[in-house]
Amino acid sequence: MAAGLVLAQLRAQMALRDYAQAPTLALLYITDHYAPAAQDILDHLGAELPEITDWSGTVGVGIASSNVEYFDEPALAVMLCELPPDQYRVFSGVAPLAVGDGMGFEPHTALVHADAGTPDVAELIAEMASRTATGYLFGGLASSRTESVQFAVGGNGNIKGHGAAGGVFRGGLSGVAFGEGIALVSRVTQGCQPVAAQRVITAAEGNVITELDGEPALDVLLRDTGISLDRPQEAMTALRATLVGLTEQGGDAVGRTGNFGADVVVRHIIGLDPARRGVAVADHVSAGMRMAFCQRNAQAARADLMRICAEIREELEPEEMPLPVAAALSAPEAQAAPNPQRRIAGAIYVSCAGRGGPHFGGPSAELQIVRRALGDVPLVGFFAGGEIARNHLYGYTGVLTVFR
Repeated sequence: MAAGLVLAQLRAQMALRDYAQAPTLALLYITDHYAPAAQDILDHLGAELPEITDWSGTVGVGIASSNVEYFDEPALAVMLCELPPDQYRVFSGVAPLAVGDGMGFEPHTALVHADAGTPDVAELIAEMASRTATGYLFGGLASSRTESVQFAVGGNGNIKGHGAAGGVFRGGLSGVAFGEGIALVSRVTQGCQPVAAQRVITAAEGNVITELDGEPALDVLLRDTGISLDRPQEAMTALRATLVGLTEQGGDAVGRTGNFGADVVVRHIIGLDPARRGVAVADHVSAGMRMAFCQRNAQAARADLMRICAEIREELEPEEMPLPVAAALSAPEAQAAPNPQRRIAGAIYVSCAGRGGPHFGGPSAELQIVRRALGDVPLVGFFAGGEIARNHLYGYTGVLTVFR
């Protein structure tokens, strides 16, 4: 029934002006309720849409479709894309992304879906970024309480390396690489706010920070957060709510709004080391990096999401807006449609599984912020176990990518 409803909506949209008339690429996202039926879903949709030669997607505990999010319920979303066939390639573990495939295709950016259980997944993401001309990836880690599946079909399944693969994969990375001719704008929105001043890591070993600004890291943590180890129960509760925002040397640590910049990756505190007066975090750290203790903050997350939406819109739209464009932006949702003059063809939004409507104050509130800023553009996405942007793996963020 879900697949039938999706197909009916897609066919109705394909008959409208300004929508794709001859798409060949489909992005498919499902909630984990449907993960056991992933192959059946792909087979059914592929049979009903034979003109679609390429498929990519994954599973999430929630998915996004335009201005609605579906959390903890059976749901699937599909977006059909009409792109020049020589400007994209679907890749997977059995058909890896090649740098220069002998057919004139050079990857510039890539949508990436990954399995969190894959060993050294952060390093694989960085290596994948190095295969693109811009070094820019966007996407996320599959999130599922059942199976972590990915969809990847290229050229009717006949691309080199696919063999008899059915298009549903587990483990590793998959996605779509885009050529120079596919113009897009992507931004990261942070969901955490610093609760203390930024510090420089002056000594570290592995994943343990031992010194901050020349002082024992544990002493700085307790002072900056007001936590007292004399009250263990209260201390544990406060520590669980405290995170660490890490920035490589030379990175953008604090944005214009006073929140974290795009180069900050948020990681959990995973332990304390009283012997070395150290703080263990869920990432490798080294001297010279900057960090700040932080906490999740719904108000800051809302403001930062509105900021990146405004930045994207300003970058894509002309300063002087023609009357048809202004009318499309102000029209009720039922009358709104993609407008070529707006220069926005569609969008992909990957948000943290810990965000979504409940964190923003109501059902679908996060997606409605995006809708109000960008208009009723076609949008799909999912709620991930980690978000991918550039060559980084983030947490508690949102990654919004808009196609021109």
